[in-house]
Parts: sequence; C-alpha cells; structure tokens
Amino acid sequence: MSSTTILQPGEIERPAGDIPYIYLPTRSAVYHDRAARLRTLAQGHSMRDFLLFMAALCETQQDALNNFPAVPLPDASRLNQCREHGMPPLSVQSWPRDPAWQQALTTILARVKQHAPPASQATIARIEKMDSAALEKLADALLRSDYEQVDLATAPLVASALQVYWTHMSTSLGVHAFSRNGVGNLCPACASPPVASVVRIGGEQGLRYLCCSLCETQWHMVRAKCSNCESTKDIGYYSIKGGSVKGSFGGAVKAESCDECGSYLKIVYMDKDPHVDPVADDLATLALDLMMDENGKSRSGPNLFLMTAPEAAI
Repeated sequence: MSSTTILQPGEIERPAGDIPYIYLPTRSAVYHDRAARLRTLAQGHSMRDFLLFMAALCETQQDALNNFPAVPLPDASRLNQCREHGMPPLSVQSWPRDPAWQQALTTILARVKQHAPPASQATIARIEKMDSAALEKLADALLRSDYEQVDLATAPLVASALQVYWTHMSTSLGVHAFSRNGVGNLCPACASPPVASVVRIGGEQGLRYLCCSLCETQWHMVRAKCSNCESTKDIGYYSIKGGSVKGSFGGAVKAESCDECGSYLKIVYMDKDPHVDPVADDLATLALDLMMDENGKSRSGPNLFLMTAPEAAI
C-alpha cells in the first residue's frame, strides 16, 4: 500500500468562475464506451467473467437508451425554481418516476439473458415474475440506499434500467437545465451520490469532477476537499503498491481517503489513461476496496452494479 497527501486549498485549481460546473454524458456512446472499457479491463483479470457480463449489460443499456420513449420532464417553471434554490430538478426522492423505466428493464433483461451465467438466469427469472408494484418498491429501496430491503442479486439489473431512465432525462434536458446544488456531494441533476470522481484532461486539465452513480452527470468539486464531508484536512490518496490492482494501469485509479469522516471514494486519472471510466475501473479494482476496508475506511458512494460486499465478487 502507498499513500500521498493532497495539496492545500488554492494550490491546484484555477478560480471557480472559470470552470465548467457540469458535464453531461455523450448520450450516443456513454454505455457503449463503458462496455468497451470493461472488455479491456477483463483481459487477464481474475474477475474476467464478471466484467464481461457487466460489459454485455452495458451494451443493452445503450440499446435501451437509444430507443427510450418520450417521458414527462420538468417544465420551465420547475427548472427556474430549482435553479433559484439550488435543488436538483430530477431528484430521486421527489421526481415522480414514469413507468417507462420498467419497459427499459424488460428490454434489458430480454437481451442480457443470452450472456447470463446460470445464477444470473435465475435472478432474471425472479425479476420477470415481479409485478409493477413490486418493481417500484424495489426501485424505491435502491434509490434511497435502503439495501436491507433489496434482493441484492437483482440490484444491478434493476439499477441498470433506472440509470438509463435518469440518463435519458438528464441528457434530454441538457446541461443548462442544471445549476449548483445546495449539497455539494450530491448530483445537481438527480441528487444521487457519486460512484467515483475523475480528474479530467484537455481544457479541464487537472480538475476533479464527481461522477453520478445514477444519471452519469459529472460536476466539479475542488480537489482540496473531501468529496463526502468537504473537510480540507487529512486527505490522502491510497493505491496498491506497485500498481498491482488490475485496471490501475500506472496509478490511474486511487482511493481518496478522509481521516476526518473516515470515508473514501475512488478517483480515476485521465492523464494516466484517457480511457478510464468511473464505473468500469471501480469494478475492476475491488482489491483496493478490500484494502480500504481493512484500514477502517467506509465507502461514501455506491456502485449500483455492485450491491454485495467486495469480497463476494472476487
């Protein structure tokens, strides 16, 4: 294990007024690109079969997104109100879900069956037997992180359809629909927590963006503070010594840890590998989660494709 200490506030990034606050995903490629990254990470990986199944699932997500039907969206009045008060207009707790997400789930299940191992086939069959009310109840529990009420084996599949639905809405509205959130560590589009963060390249070279676990929105947060409690003290970065975590590729994935709140969240670096993906690289570096758990740190944001303990997936 190795660690480094973060620089102090003001030593890394240019003034906030010069920085784009929000990035939305490229709708036509977001899940396709993730699938490609997962297939790359699967090569020679001890979790090869799992990563390849996740790649197949992401491809079905892209198909579902490409063909998603029109659904109700916030009107101009709601968007203005949310901008004025710093509220996410597509909040998972207040925006009424359209049943179209269940149609997406049906499509995803039908297409992913051909790639599913026997255990996943049984899980798919259980979901297919659920009625609409049971699916909505399951979605409610997932979105409020009440995992004790969730059949964890079904969570990645159900979450995949919810991700498609919220990504459809966020990309349909466009980046100008959203503004700074009153709670900096929650998504300004849907109020979900981040799955990881990414340090970008290009025009935003060196800037850190949190990556939503649900709708794929990225929003800026300076690197001189904890992404969970926003403390600027005792922030450190951890990695497996020698880069032995598959998918880290020369330090492209680290765990950003805060001693103040005892949490961590992974951070991926595009300057180390421009193809990093916050979800895919997170799944491929579960050894890093185990290391952080052994060091008494708790993960601050979920990967909706991994609702079991890390050791269960390895």
